[in-house]
Amino acid sequence: MVNDIIADSLTRIRNASMRRLDTTTLYYAKIVVSILEIFKSKGFIKDFNVNDKEGKQSISVQLAYDDRGYSVINEVKRISKPGRRVYKSHTELKRFKNGYGTIVVSTNKGVIGNEEAYKANVGGEALCSIW
Repeated sequence: MVNDIIADSLTRIRNASMRRLDTTTLYYAKIVVSILEIFKSKGFIKDFNVNDKEGKQSISVQLAYDDRGYSVINEVKRISKPGRRVYKSHTELKRFKNGYGTIVVSTNKGVIGNEEAYKANVGGEALCSIW
């Protein structure tokens, strides 16, 4: 049983990219799908799709690599944990890693990236960061 589905998903992505695997499989959760949509729009993963096998859903993620074969993901980190929630205002979400990285934020407008949260003038729980 997994207590923190987001941390488990990020760890699986991190381990698969370090081993230079083409795909990895994650447990299904709507919040994980929202995070993967942000990762895909920013170019950190190629694609993902939800699989349904005998009533159990899983997510298959295709990882992205550059032309030299190195992973596009340098670091992926869980910020807010079940034991310690971290909330940030919109002013703290302006830029991350000089624009090369993204902080995924859970707001009242849904799960969005830090730049969208700054433009929408909303803060929220900082779920994870990637660059």
